[in-house]
Amino acid sequence: METCAVTMSLSSAAQPESRESDGWIADFHGGSRTILEELYRTHFERVAQAVGSVLDGADKETTIHEVFYRLLSSEQARRGYSGGSFGAWIATVARNQAIDHLRRRKLEEPAGSPGDLPDSAERRAHFDERVDAQLMVKQFRERCLPEKWAQVFEARFIQQLDQSEAARALGIRRTTLIYQEFRVRKLLERFFLKEQRP
Repeated sequence: METCAVTMSLSSAAQPESRESDGWIADFHGGSRTILEELYRTHFERVAQAVGSVLDGADKETTIHEVFYRLLSSEQARRGYSGGSFGAWIATVARNQAIDHLRRRKLEEPAGSPGDLPDSAERRAHFDERVDAQLMVKQFRERCLPEKWAQVFEARFIQQLDQSEAARALGIRRTTLIYQEFRVRKLLERFFLKEQRP
């Protein structure tokens, strides 16, 4: 089964990746405080949105800052980005970190906690569904999604842009997007059918 890294490519005149050369990436990998500060200001809201789709309250705030702290303190984390849309990449990193945070919290929660009480059963069920959905998306990305279609998957299925908006954002023809979206839908169908087998 094919394992694929999620590599996105968008461009925006206001973002660091629009500079005349890709020299900023080397500076980013090297931990340039100027670059990191610029990326923090530019992408804070995107990270907050990605984390907020999984967490809320103090957990959300903590995880947002953990994402940026990892970039600040770990060259290995920074080297996870190798080009393309930094915003799409960091949103994926943030969402995955939020999922990991939820998973740890679930394992750490003791028996008899408020989450086990009947009056919170509905909230707990919703929480579990969100975690399961996020884990399924992560598994689909890692196991089935070819890198060449990762941009369309992110734009259409995660960000839920309409086809025209997604095509403009990705810099491709709408017919190309429609074809890739069709192929991704077929992969999703096979993936979910396989996951549901007993």
